[in-house]
Amino acid sequence: MALVVLLLLCALLAGAMQFQFKHHNNDELLHVLQDVNVRCPNVSRIYSLSETSVLGTPLYVLEFSASPGHHEVLTPEFKYIANMHGNEVLGRELLLKLADYLCEQYLEGNPDIKALIQMTRIHLMPSMNPDGWQLATDTGGQDYLIGRTNNNSIDLNRNFPDLDKIMFVNEEDHMDHNNHLLNQLSALNEPLQPETKAVIRLIMQIPFVLSANLHGGDLVANYPFDESRSGRQKDEYTGTPDDETFRNLALAYSLRHADMASPNRKGCGDVDSNRFAKQGGITNGAKWYSLQGGMQDFNYLSSNDFEITLELGCDKYPPASVLENEWERNKDALINYMWQVHIGVKGVVYDSETRQRIANAVIHVKNVTNGRSDDIAHDISSVRDGDYYRLLTPGTYKITAYKEGYLPHTRMATVTNLPYYPARRLDFSLKPVGEPSLIRIQTDNYINSKIDEDLENSQQQWSNWAEENGPILEPIAVQ
Repeated sequence: MALVVLLLLCALLAGAMQFQFKHHNNDELLHVLQDVNVRCPNVSRIYSLSETSVLGTPLYVLEFSASPGHHEVLTPEFKYIANMHGNEVLGRELLLKLADYLCEQYLEGNPDIKALIQMTRIHLMPSMNPDGWQLATDTGGQDYLIGRTNNNSIDLNRNFPDLDKIMFVNEEDHMDHNNHLLNQLSALNEPLQPETKAVIRLIMQIPFVLSANLHGGDLVANYPFDESRSGRQKDEYTGTPDDETFRNLALAYSLRHADMASPNRKGCGDVDSNRFAKQGGITNGAKWYSLQGGMQDFNYLSSNDFEITLELGCDKYPPASVLENEWERNKDALINYMWQVHIGVKGVVYDSETRQRIANAVIHVKNVTNGRSDDIAHDISSVRDGDYYRLLTPGTYKITAYKEGYLPHTRMATVTNLPYYPARRLDFSLKPVGEPSLIRIQTDNYINSKIDEDLENSQQQWSNWAEENGPILEPIAVQ
């Protein structure tokens, strides 16, 4: 009898843990993340961001890694953020299922998923705008705009500091300051929303290498820049210095999606949408339409992170009955895109005499493939523990590491990007020099500035806000 009761309890527990394809409310969202964390406690952790939503809902993130809660040297950081627009809900449900799937496959011993988790620190944020989701849901989920904004009626994908304009002015003035541009920001067009502040802090806290922002309303992988150089509202291709890499990142998703890249599929009803399929399912953001204050461009220009925007379907709030099929249509693409965090080169920058690792060293790349001699005018920097990660397409590159007080060190590298393998390792030893050099120092990759909370007008000044004793700590786990 006791054995029968035990078996029944086990069956009930297994049933309770079975993932359901449905529209999970804000409480159920946390329950799914908690269930995953209980099943995979050694490789997962739940944490909440520094701010809640306007209505006080925590902004939860689920992390997968071999060492949850810690950045490990030479382990790249990846993130997915969904539901930034509250009425665009498919990404929210896909990330919940992705969390369930990663745990399930890890426990079953899937070698590719185990390798991905062991080689990568993955952050999944199912909802950046839970208040908007609630409003969209309460009003039936069928309106194209209701629930899009946060509870202060602000579009979060227009609320990030506009670093594009700074970048474009620097280009015109022939300045080499092409990355980590927050220190050049003097004012904002509007106050930052709590959800925006929380994500900015996350971007500054953790040295992300690659990310994607999941939206709905069309079917295309959108890559930077989102803002046009001239201010033209559409049809102005505005590529980044890493345009070749971004195009390949977008294709890494579209080509593995069920039909995003299919030239025979239907668009979502307008001219732009109809042409996406004939472009491999990808588009430059400003070529589609220009926007200011987007999260995608902010990541690229404020940090080392490369981010694209994934539009996952014409229907912003699809019925629950299609969610399982949408998971199958997107599963391979979601996994394949995460693997792209391992393309290019990575390594450690260190002092040749003391062997101490060097943070904030500049990594500059020149593409010399097949006789080219093209400087990529976007540098990245080594992070807190001296490690760096530079996403690159296959080719031959001349890579230079430098920092004030050291002699520059240049090395050649051939990049092949073998699937399911870590990036090629390329370390740099820098020799100290007695006299200060004239090389410009890049800003810290960790949080060094924020809005002065006391200034409430639309031209709030950007003031320094750094912890006195070093970088801000990692987000705290949810107990």
